[in-house]
Amino acid sequence: MFLLGIDIGGTNIKIGFIEKETGVLVAFDQLPFQKELGYRKICERIRDKAFELAQEKGIDIDEVSSVGAAVPGSIDPEEKTVLNAYNLDFKNVPLKEELSTLFTGKSVSIVNDASAAAFAEFKAGALKGHSTVVFLTIGTGLGGGLVLGGKLFNGGRGYGVEPGHIIIDCYGEKCTCGNVGCAETLCSASWLARQGRSALISYPDSLIAQRSGNDPERVSAKLVIDAVRSGDTAAIRIFNEFLENLSSAIASMVNLLDPEIIAIGGGISAAGDILYIPLELKVNDKAFFKDEYKVVPAVMGNDAGMIGAALLAAEKAGDR
Repeated sequence: MFLLGIDIGGTNIKIGFIEKETGVLVAFDQLPFQKELGYRKICERIRDKAFELAQEKGIDIDEVSSVGAAVPGSIDPEEKTVLNAYNLDFKNVPLKEELSTLFTGKSVSIVNDASAAAFAEFKAGALKGHSTVVFLTIGTGLGGGLVLGGKLFNGGRGYGVEPGHIIIDCYGEKCTCGNVGCAETLCSASWLARQGRSALISYPDSLIAQRSGNDPERVSAKLVIDAVRSGDTAAIRIFNEFLENLSSAIASMVNLLDPEIIAIGGGISAAGDILYIPLELKVNDKAFFKDEYKVVPAVMGNDAGMIGAALLAAEKAGDR
């Protein structure tokens, strides 16, 4: 038996078959996300690609028991409708109904992509073996998911969780959500890149300036982090501020939830020891409770949302 996982992103749609007994990804493909097609045609293309992949890999589609789809947006409390997924231009899209129509006879579930990734790490990754955990994904923005008492927590009223919109500086930058000083504005790859571009003026002799050729368009979070590794003073100052911001956000979550462990995914998670060692020290220094809190890298990578959606759909269907 197999599970089908789908991760609908603003650039690509990932599709994978997971072996039910082992949780191993056995077949994978992707197709471009084309917003202009509209959600119905997009769902049809997902169905067609899934059937094509199954035939190519010798998978009997009748042996697929459930279908899970992850989306970068808000899901209604009944977990049927995508209320808002701005990058997809999905608003009040009945995604569960549409996929159920196309995958006849399959149990279908939809979930926020960060929550799906959190569930994947909890079931098969860095958070396995724990029951109350925090997962953060740091990229262009800051997302995440919570598992409390062994269950994915989707909010008290079912609207999900948004760790990126914890307000940590009420006099800070305006966030895309409309509020000011959200964690996302201070703890993301976008923030690192913005600060790196500012350094072209403030620190014209820095490695950031040299390696970008003084071109703001070439300054990325990765370039800043690489400059940190090379001992660049400007980059280190920027990264230290980033660590202070991120550790404050995590410590706030720690004080509220007392989790057993915190995992970090997304592009920033590849930074290695220059991220995890000082971050863990700062979190523990700021935490109210004085037990040690572990901050570790996520391990499921870019497949986490797809795999997590499949595993969650199976659990909801009573298959796992």
